[in-house]
Amino acid sequence: MDLSIIIVSYNTADLIASCLNSILTTNIEKEIFVVDNASNDGIAKVVREGFPSVHLVVNQENRGFAAANNQVLADCRGRYILFLNPDTQVMADTFGNAISFMDDHPPMGLAGMKIINPDGTLQESVSYRYPGGKYAKSEMSGLSGRIACVLGAGMIARREIILKTGGFDEDFFLYGEDQDLCFRIRKLGYEIGYIDDAVVVHLGGQSERQFTSAERWGKKVKAEYLFYRKHYLPETIARIRQGDLRKTRWRIATLKFTMPFAKDKTKAHEKLIKYEVINGEAKRGGL
Repeated sequence: MDLSIIIVSYNTADLIASCLNSILTTNIEKEIFVVDNASNDGIAKVVREGFPSVHLVVNQENRGFAAANNQVLADCRGRYILFLNPDTQVMADTFGNAISFMDDHPPMGLAGMKIINPDGTLQESVSYRYPGGKYAKSEMSGLSGRIACVLGAGMIARREIILKTGGFDEDFFLYGEDQDLCFRIRKLGYEIGYIDDAVVVHLGGQSERQFTSAERWGKKVKAEYLFYRKHYLPETIARIRQGDLRKTRWRIATLKFTMPFAKDKTKAHEKLIKYEVINGEAKRGGL
């Protein structure tokens, strides 16, 4: 089989049908797994009754994105594993183009797809630097390829490499697991690629709907510090912390001073929350 598709869902019953319908219209030989992380919106019923060919796994608790993906890796029979968000739709030729790219580029262990908004504009989905990377030049030495990581909303990987890495690190609950996986694949000597003609439409942020701004930024920054502890030297982490503290102190003071004069007070408040969260995490050292 060419392709095993894994979709992890949490309270996205209003989106999963359009995602699965777009997948099923493609003519690539494939299997589909949906892992539901204890949703309370009836998504399991939607999948079970509307898409009987889909392999459905229903968790009794929210295990997080990384662990839920790992649950079904051993059952995947495809040459390639494709990780896809439930708030996406794929074009008819997306999977075929993705498979052709991987077949034609053996050095690529994993590749991201072209992620676009519903209006056709491009979403930023490729990064050439890891979090705190400017402080971690020694840790980056010897890594294969130029791309650091790609957005986990749509990415394809060689099955044998995913199994070799052990899959996602389950210490990452929602954010950072794609960066960590890409880093470990590059450490094995493979590159991260980008497939321009494999297009995925992504609504974006649907799994974040239940979080406040402070909760969302808290999870993101904790994930970054977890990444640091896994991959960076202690002295590198110390430099990152000092850099975060200097930057956030200045930003917080500036935002508080200019807030009464801001045209968009909501946006300014969001920025203030972001920098206060980063400042607090840097003080704690990410622990």
